Amino acid sequence: MTTRQQIEKLKKQILLEELRRRGKRPRHQRLLLGGAILLMVLLAGFFWYRVNLDGILEKRFQKGLALRDAGETAEAAVLLRDLQAEHPGFNRAAEALLQAAKLLNFSLNRLPEALLAYLSLERDYAATPQAAEARRQVAELYKYRLDDQPRAIIAYQRLIDEAVDDADRLQYEVADCYFRQNNFEQARIEFENLLHNYPVSILAPEVQFRIAVTYALEGEAEQAMAAYREVPSRWPQSPYAVEAQFGLATVLEERERLRDALTILEGLQVSYPNQEALAQRIAHLQGRIGKKHTGR
Repeated sequence: MTTRQQIEKLKKQILLEELRRRGKRPRHQRLLLGGAILLMVLLAGFFWYRVNLDGILEKRFQKGLALRDAGETAEAAVLLRDLQAEHPGFNRAAEALLQAAKLLNFSLNRLPEALLAYLSLERDYAATPQAAEARRQVAELYKYRLDDQPRAIIAYQRLIDEAVDDADRLQYEVADCYFRQNNFEQARIEFENLLHNYPVSILAPEVQFRIAVTYALEGEAEQAMAAYREVPSRWPQSPYAVEAQFGLATVLEERERLRDALTILEGLQVSYPNQEALAQRIAHLQGRIGKKHTGR
């Protein structure tokens, strides 16, 4: 092979090497390129997820409600509670937590967990309507489900301080909490405050009746009779007017004013809702009067 031919061959080899070099990048360059492509894919996926997140979370929320409506209450509670915990900024987060709390409270009877959910809702979403409902549920839970009257009183008082529309009803609940603790004096104070602060409340006849009951339970007969008489005097059309007459007759009987008590009870023979009980009381009084008359 001539020198010239050797030179031409060498040129061809150099050209092929250059072409191969250009067509095949070094390993680190290929890794960088692959990483850049993967990053772009991930960013695109993340962007898509963020754009569609509300829709995704809404579907999860609706699934939780569907499970609830289908009777799958435990699964629904877990799904809704997890939804709020994982996405506290979701626009349905407060509602999801409220629905979970209600399921734990009323359907699953898991009262400590329900209380925690309600309290978390109060703390984390204080300005929402769901938090306002949670505050009421906390009071009801303490009073009626956990029988924790002192904490119920505090919870109801907080609601009253918010100047809600049904403050008279909440004041009634406070008084009833004291009544359930057999603290009849404080219960009466709370009932009297209700009448003073809300004189036109629809609860007024019942409240006056219960004031009379507190006196009767404390053995304060004269005050009890005066309080009972006030109910039919001020609210003659109220069902509690009849109940107050029955209560008055009971106190009169305890005071051995048997004929006065019998006269009142006989006057209730048309209006008293439990005629069987009324008839028994009348018969009992008549028997006592008969024995007293005959000296037996």
